Amino acid sequence: MAERERRRTPPYGGVFVSRIQVLDAESVARAVRRMAHEIIERNEGLEELVLVGLQTGGIPFAEAIGVALKEIEGVGVPTGKLDVAFYRDDINLRPVLPEAATDVPFDIARRTVVLVDDVLFTGRTIRAALDALIDQGRPRAIQLAVMVDRGHREVPIRPDFVGKNLPTRRGEMVNATLEGVELGEMEK
Repeated sequence: MAERERRRTPPYGGVFVSRIQVLDAESVARAVRRMAHEIIERNEGLEELVLVGLQTGGIPFAEAIGVALKEIEGVGVPTGKLDVAFYRDDINLRPVLPEAATDVPFDIARRTVVLVDDVLFTGRTIRAALDALIDQGRPRAIQLAVMVDRGHREVPIRPDFVGKNLPTRRGEMVNATLEGVELGEMEK
């Protein structure tokens, strides 16, 4: 969860206190590059592929994967941003951030969309993202890339590309950024 969301989101609304750093910046960069290679391999290239980062935590990872894909294949991949706030089943519990608007400046019809997020937890955000994405058009396929899969799914969602599987307790928090992945708790 991105810091600005964390500050405004009940019941947490506190400050993230890191207990342990699981990955440093170099390890995150390696994981991003590995996921880029996996995306290329699974899709047999980048033709008709687009990246869509989820607001707000998935955007830096989508951009980083886009950079890695360009370095590896020499081809730029269109990258967009998707806000799922109005598609969530807990809209009354989470903030709607005006600065986190959807920006998908390309047609997704008949393309493979790789949704990118920072942390996969219950799967509810991804479920909302699927609804929001379909409102943008009808893609040929949708794949999911996440930096951290922490388990505890409440809906049948499974990522296609994972930077790090990190089993957690339900009350723990994961902070995933390009600077590193930390495990900790929220304190008020």
